[in-house]
Amino acid sequence: MANTQQMANAIRALAMDAVQQANSGHPGAPMGMADMAVALWGGHLKHHPGNPQWADRDRFVLSNGHASMLLYALLHLSGYDLPLQELKDFRKLHSKTAGHPEHGITPGVETTTGPLGQGVTNAVGFALAEKLLAAQFNRPGHAIVDHHTYVFLGDGCLMEGISQEALSLAGAWKLNKLIALYDDNGISIDGQVAPWFADDTPARLRACGWNVIGPVDGHDVAAVQEAIALAKTCQDKPSFIVCKTAIGQGSPNRANTAKAHGEPLGAEEIALTRAAIGWPHAPFEMPAQVYADWDAKAAGARAEAAWQKRFDAYAKAHPELAAEFLRRMAGDLPKQFAQVAVDLVVQSHQAAQTVASRKASQLALEAFTAQLPELLGGSADLTGSNLTNTKSTPQLRFDASGAVLQDEAGQVGRHINYGVREFGMAAIMNGIALHGGFIPYGGTFLTFSDYSRNAIRMAALMKQRVIHVFTHDSIGLGEDGPTHQSVEHAASLRLIPGLDVWRPGDTVETAVAWSVALSNRNKPTALLLSRQNLAYAPKRDLGDISRGAYVLSEPADVGFKKKKAQAVIIATGSEVQLALAAQKLLAEKKIAVRVVSMPSTTTFDREEVKYKKAVLPKGLPRIAVETGVTDFWWKYGCDAVVGIDSFGESAPAPVLFQHFGFTPENVAATVRAVLKRR
Repeated sequence: MANTQQMANAIRALAMDAVQQANSGHPGAPMGMADMAVALWGGHLKHHPGNPQWADRDRFVLSNGHASMLLYALLHLSGYDLPLQELKDFRKLHSKTAGHPEHGITPGVETTTGPLGQGVTNAVGFALAEKLLAAQFNRPGHAIVDHHTYVFLGDGCLMEGISQEALSLAGAWKLNKLIALYDDNGISIDGQVAPWFADDTPARLRACGWNVIGPVDGHDVAAVQEAIALAKTCQDKPSFIVCKTAIGQGSPNRANTAKAHGEPLGAEEIALTRAAIGWPHAPFEMPAQVYADWDAKAAGARAEAAWQKRFDAYAKAHPELAAEFLRRMAGDLPKQFAQVAVDLVVQSHQAAQTVASRKASQLALEAFTAQLPELLGGSADLTGSNLTNTKSTPQLRFDASGAVLQDEAGQVGRHINYGVREFGMAAIMNGIALHGGFIPYGGTFLTFSDYSRNAIRMAALMKQRVIHVFTHDSIGLGEDGPTHQSVEHAASLRLIPGLDVWRPGDTVETAVAWSVALSNRNKPTALLLSRQNLAYAPKRDLGDISRGAYVLSEPADVGFKKKKAQAVIIATGSEVQLALAAQKLLAEKKIAVRVVSMPSTTTFDREEVKYKKAVLPKGLPRIAVETGVTDFWWKYGCDAVVGIDSFGESAPAPVLFQHFGFTPENVAATVRAVLKRR
């Protein structure tokens, strides 16, 4: 029988040794949660170290990501491809043991955590994805989707506002396969939390619809295992297990103090701790019996083999469903996707509709959601404004028992009402994408992207295909005023590495933007869309739009037979029409200009130099036009920028465009002034 105390002490030893060697890190939380980890990983977690991507594994999320050495110790000890040397290289450049766990770097790490509160919110996304996939794919006698999501979290996660958004939704959605273990140690960086964190946390969770268990002694492995077993019996609520622990458990002088949180214990205290917990081994030395007790490879292989046998039977009974499940879990788009995308773009070009780009987005979604069942949409209480719903995406609803409801056609809901929870929505979508089987998209106003920003950044860091539908993208939204009018947001989002940002100017550009976003397997996308109608801009060619910028109109298109362009106007979104109108005004003055539409600066920036020079020829003066801050545009070698470097005003949109100089006349005058200076 395994020695659970030694298993826990192995985690404590590895945590304090790795942090000491790195001279950086957080030993206290791993030491305090070691027994909780033994209870879960040693007694309940269904996983296979030999195949970290097994579809029906349980998901484990370490929301308090600063306790990363807990996770690294667990992965190493249980048999994942994380050699001891990687633990010795904790926090070193290019090691697999970064300061905070990073998805895609370390095998077995389900999500990148560190920004507190986001891990538990990701876990809600994991659990929701599991529940929806089960509803879509499981059949009587064939439960191929049947796993739990476990999350460790601490006081910091619960103090972050996003946790309330996540916990509330998890309760409303009755995610009974979500089990949270709360490391209730009462300590944060500044000390005892009582003066600034006086919440009755169990009552809070009960009020959100959770099944609360405990408090239990977090250092009693058997008690925690029993609590987890009890949680797994709950059929209509997520479970929250309160585990009373001591941060830095085992350390004679640092336990239960803030000194255990974020700094090495020191050689002297480590020696005292070794003696106190009965661990006589040298740093990073692990007894063979400890490895044997922790080894999960054989049990994991058996669990996966048993699932594979069930899946084979499922595939025999339901071959089409089985193939679809494998495709979606692999993240592959259906074979017909490319044709659907081409047809949509061509149809949009032929229809040449004048609609708001938010409506153009909905038109694109109608086509894609009908053909891509993995698309899972939603909105932060702005569905009628964001237009994220379609005929193929009924609202997601659950019955009183927690079962996923189906509509009259037998469809499971595919449009989520997130409520007024932008940050929570963004982080939940990250969890959904990480789980696999879905491509999540969600809508809100562009100005509220500030609420979502850190989760958007995390999606980019983790290279996840998450699509943000940001409508009401400028002063063009009108009377709601500067609180809702985005000015700096487009430029700000473009600064996030790995995030594609599109601001399309008509139906075709919007269709292309959606096509590219869905094809972007390893990056998130932000679509910035207008409230106001935008006229269709006739295209010389449709092929180059996906490159982020293209020549929309040449001097020949406005009557010049031989005269070459004297300047280039670069425009995005709603300002493309301004650029085209200015081009015509300038033509009346015998001034020839090229108009370049640049719906995605981030995409264009990745293009080859030859193409960039073809679109923006060297020597031609450049004038950018966008209803946003001007600073962003100087990197394109612009001679002038028609933009807005102040907040907006409350007035009808046409009045605001006139007031802030977004008129064809002002754009034309700006071009003339640039040419005059030259």
